[in-house]
Amino acid sequence: MELPLDEEDGTFTNISLADDSAERVSGILSSKVERAHSTMMNADMDAVEAENQVELEEKTRLINQVLELQHTLEDLSARVDAVKEENLKLKSENQVLGQYIENLMSASSVFQTTDTKSKRK
Repeated sequence: MELPLDEEDGTFTNISLADDSAERVSGILSSKVERAHSTMMNADMDAVEAENQVELEEKTRLINQVLELQHTLEDLSARVDAVKEENLKLKSENQVLGQYIENLMSASSVFQTTDTKSKRK
């Protein structure tokens, strides 16, 4: 800040700047505090946004994993149902074949039961 030069003797005139300087210093400090506060708020907001982004990515990953597991479970459930159906079909075929073999054996003289008591006498 320039002080006015007294032209008569070439010295500076002493002007009271107490009120003006205090206001300017206060304004400067207030401005610096506001900028620092704003910078800290921005940093805090950036940290919160980064944390929210990480949480969002984690939630998305978990949702995708759950959906994948649901599809796998559906596939396995469908496979179990198909195997049960095939098992029932094979049991039925086995019963038919067992009955057929039993009928063949009873019709054949080779497989007729023999009386072992009568042969020993």
